[in-house]
Amino acid sequence: MTVLVCSDLDRTLIYSAAAFALDGPDETMPRLLCVEFYQGAPLSYMTEAAARTLETLATAATFVPATTRTPEQYRRVNLLEKPAGYAITANGGHLLVDGEDDPEWAASVRARVADGCAPLADVQEHLVRVSGEFVLKRRSASGLFAYTVVDRAALPVGWVEELTGWCAERGWRTSLQGRKVYCLPTGLTKAAAAAEVARRTGASTTLAAGDSLLDIELLEAADLSIRPAHGELHDTGWTSPATAVTTARGITAGQEIAAWLVERATAP
Repeated sequence: MTVLVCSDLDRTLIYSAAAFALDGPDETMPRLLCVEFYQGAPLSYMTEAAARTLETLATAATFVPATTRTPEQYRRVNLLEKPAGYAITANGGHLLVDGEDDPEWAASVRARVADGCAPLADVQEHLVRVSGEFVLKRRSASGLFAYTVVDRAALPVGWVEELTGWCAERGWRTSLQGRKVYCLPTGLTKAAAAAEVARRTGASTTLAAGDSLLDIELLEAADLSIRPAHGELHDTGWTSPATAVTTARGITAGQEIAAWLVERATAP
């Protein structure tokens, strides 16, 4: 039996210092491993226990990182000693095979999202119109979707909700993750790319993990899934019969998720 394990990265398996959510005396803090540098500075971490568990998972199953990061952003992350054979990036817009982009998959995704969704340029223009000083940056990713970096403390009440409604009328959806507000075509999903990896590997069972609204299809499509007790899904109270919830929050939830995935991937 081939088990496929697809997991989101940021705030699911890996964490910035702002998302650690660690409490207690300094001497009780877990040992951490830095798994990402950005512009020469450490950025993302796992507990050492989670890193060891993830290595075990990668030998027991087909482990596939599934992230909204672009391929370039994903390549900054050193998650395993030997990089995963498959990786889902740009929320399913790119499928990396042994680190290289699969051009046929990328072309098929672009054809799919162009059918029934407003053009990316329309969304970008709207974001310019509705931006204020609370929007620190506006970016596009892989020519597929747009996102803004915002000052959460200055974010106007109802702004995200109004943006969500505008996008929904045009075949797009939104997601607020940390300081980023994403706008993506509804046809751009991690679940579709995960199904393609399952087809290629002949997987009989799929496990999944994620923390945001963009992970819902992935979690629902899996045989079993888990989400942390923090993040967008937790804040909205989302759950499903096949989805477990961690007892921990923050970086120790990432450790709990890794252990949960290994236990189920190796179950007889």
